[in-house]
Amino acid sequence: MRPILNVTPEARQTIDVFAGYNHNLRISENEFYDMRNLSSDAAPVLSPRKKRGLYRKDANTQGMIAKDGLCYVDGSAFVMNGYRIDMGLSTESQDCPKQLISMGAYVIILPDKKYINTADTSDFGSIEAEFSTTASVVFSPCRQDGTTFSPDYIQSSQPKEPANMALWMDTSTTPHSLKQWSESTGMWASITVTYIKIQSAGIGRMFSQYDGVHLKLPEGLTGATAEQIKALEGAAIVYAQEDDAITVVGILDADTTIDGVVTVSRKMPLMDFVIENDNRLWGCRYGLNNEGEVVNELYACKLGDFKNWNCFMGISTDSYAVSLGSDGQFTGAIAHAGYPLFFKENCMHKVYGQMPSNFQVQTTACRGVQKGCSRSLAIVNEILYYKSRHAICAYDGSLPTEMSGALGDIQYENAVASSHGNKYYVSMQETMSADWCLMVYDTAKGLWHREDGMEAVQMCSCRDELYCSLPDGRILTLLGSGEEYEQEVAWMAETGIINAASPQRQYLKRISIRMVLEPGSQVTILAQYDSCGAWESLGFMTGADLRSFTLPVRPRRCDHLRLRLEGIGKAMIFSITKSMSEGSDKP
Repeated sequence: MRPILNVTPEARQTIDVFAGYNHNLRISENEFYDMRNLSSDAAPVLSPRKKRGLYRKDANTQGMIAKDGLCYVDGSAFVMNGYRIDMGLSTESQDCPKQLISMGAYVIILPDKKYINTADTSDFGSIEAEFSTTASVVFSPCRQDGTTFSPDYIQSSQPKEPANMALWMDTSTTPHSLKQWSESTGMWASITVTYIKIQSAGIGRMFSQYDGVHLKLPEGLTGATAEQIKALEGAAIVYAQEDDAITVVGILDADTTIDGVVTVSRKMPLMDFVIENDNRLWGCRYGLNNEGEVVNELYACKLGDFKNWNCFMGISTDSYAVSLGSDGQFTGAIAHAGYPLFFKENCMHKVYGQMPSNFQVQTTACRGVQKGCSRSLAIVNEILYYKSRHAICAYDGSLPTEMSGALGDIQYENAVASSHGNKYYVSMQETMSADWCLMVYDTAKGLWHREDGMEAVQMCSCRDELYCSLPDGRILTLLGSGEEYEQEVAWMAETGIINAASPQRQYLKRISIRMVLEPGSQVTILAQYDSCGAWESLGFMTGADLRSFTLPVRPRRCDHLRLRLEGIGKAMIFSITKSMSEGSDKP
């Protein structure tokens, strides 16, 4: 009888679709528990990211924004397309972060409260304005256009036999009222809105018509019209403006001259975050305002005029302010799908409406932006992404949903992000270890990839490049334009545990990796057996020419293992084939 040789069954599994990063205990065969500098650009093929470039190496970058080209704040200067405009921006320390907001051709720079016109860089200055008189100040009754006049009668009793269109200042009421005689009706008609012209050298030079200003008057005014002048103190609208005069609403019996100091100011509220939406700047504040009062408010500037935040004339272009009932600090703001959004950690405020008369604020209890992660807000293909306290969330206009399950249970903070193409780039710091990492989510392919430990201070997508400023002042280009920055990219991919959940006692007999290596590129295959913590080399290859080849490796027999691929330079891994063989039930 012929002897029978029992052949051990062998199973083969080929992975030719690689699914990216998944830092959880149990993951799919085509996912990677850890990685460095890999990209979804060639997915489902596994490949490293592009080499980065250098845009600037010595900039003190405190803010970035995309206009026709990259614009950023470098110390006290604003830089646009490499051209520096010294605006006297604050530089009290090396770390003076700025918010840069685009409104038309203008860029608004906060907290300095300054602006610059990127179409005419000679047009820049301060949003706020304040003037204190140094000469005598004359107050005169006037019309809305600033034309002065004197009432024909100033008395408490009704004048007798007045001329047509005569003016009577009726002093029988408090406050006084101005009336005009009409021969056609034979009656005195009250003039409901009256104006006062304030004249002093240079008082109107810093202001414009319809500016919302604040008037501060000297103490101890005396005289017949003192009370009428004191009533001007506070908020006012400039209805007419000249270099040496402004016209505001008020009532005055007769011309009055004072020698005290009159201060006219146009202020911007203190705000935590500012955005632009529908030709208005919108801002939020939780804390003390300019007057030292505790507020929890949203603000909007006058339509098309970022200098005016206190212009309330009862028309559609007015400024806007509203108090909120939610508790806690604001953590971020952005304009999305035509609506201003303001975030706290546990809620979101969304503003509806087209004008102050129909603005409405809707508050939604949801996962908001984590404190310290205001720069994680970025829009990719109409979807808003941001870092909440425990996840990266996506918001499409209804409710946020979690998109970061693949990042595992590691907690992150201090996230800075930007969008470019279909990708969401986010640089975050691990809460426990304080290590930084750059994660990239490809929204079109639904894949996460981990690049390296880059700590981003600012990120900005402009045209066909993504710019990133680092703490040491360098500005990098993540897609490789500009000066050469990296010689080669070192990359790594680590699998999950292989064979840990197998119902049969199988062992990995052979691994075949199909790949293309650029000449000079290198790849090493390592294995960690039975979670021992040490990595052992299984094979090594250096690229000689641009052709695909198969690298076979043989791990030793074990209960379970992890594989790691480490490489330097360009590579494309098309498939990994694992040959499994059944083993004995004996340990």
